[in-house]
Amino acid sequence: MGRVTTRTRTERLDAAAGTRTPRPDTLAVEEPLQITVSGEPLTVTMRTPGDDFDLVLGFLHAEGLVSGAGDVTAMRHCTDLGEDGQPTFNVVEVTPRPGSRLVTDRVARPFTTTSACGVCGTASVDDVLDRTVHPLAEDDVSVPLELLASLPDVLRSAQAAFERTGGLHAAGLFTADGRLECLREDVGRHNAVDKVVGWALREGRVPLRSRILLVSGRASFELVQKAAVAGVPVLAAVSAPSSLAVSLARETGMTLVGFLRPPTANVYAGGHRVRVGGATAQPVAAAVAAVGGT
Repeated sequence: MGRVTTRTRTERLDAAAGTRTPRPDTLAVEEPLQITVSGEPLTVTMRTPGDDFDLVLGFLHAEGLVSGAGDVTAMRHCTDLGEDGQPTFNVVEVTPRPGSRLVTDRVARPFTTTSACGVCGTASVDDVLDRTVHPLAEDDVSVPLELLASLPDVLRSAQAAFERTGGLHAAGLFTADGRLECLREDVGRHNAVDKVVGWALREGRVPLRSRILLVSGRASFELVQKAAVAGVPVLAAVSAPSSLAVSLARETGMTLVGFLRPPTANVYAGGHRVRVGGATAQPVAAAVAAVGGT
């Protein structure tokens, strides 16, 4: 299946000691993934290999081309060959259900995607709101700040590839009581979220009511978009949100948390869902041990 990490040679420079020391290093792999539908190319995204089918399904869902896993009858890796003559697994062929939007709408939707992509194929905020079919404002989930602030440590503890590379983003799906249901890593934040949503679609869990989606790094517009379309009521990030992310979160009724760094956090939208005081966070070890099906 493709490699998540690779080894390379580097030099460690030390200004204080005036030294340069050869040493090996581990890097996160970034390779292209071409998505084809019924033999026709749809888009190319740069990603970390692994969980490619979840990535494709989550991407198609965020773009409004599938409403569920049932809109796709089959997915398979094409055995394209690299320069070494070995399969790269960098092409996924999608077979859509007859009559699905993936059949009727994709020809009118040009896509250009990278691992640092913005809103791919989205013309406007209104377009995103049209795709948000799950009313987030009706989700009355409530989360203690103490529990919410404990989740970055849970996420970090479960990031196996990050431990080796330091170069991968992560997205983790949590229940309201802090149990980690699914974690995905990728060089792109939006890819990691697509992989989580794709997993949830295959498991029949969308809309993701009463769930918390935690992302490493910042909260951009496209992450709010993907979470809203999947019905996630609470999106939290360890870093800053963008202005457009805040605007979209407020319009969809989502709770958006940024700078989630224990013991504090900034709430930019939907603050009524975050309680302050009177709760005990789940221990990190217990939460990580509870992960299943990831």
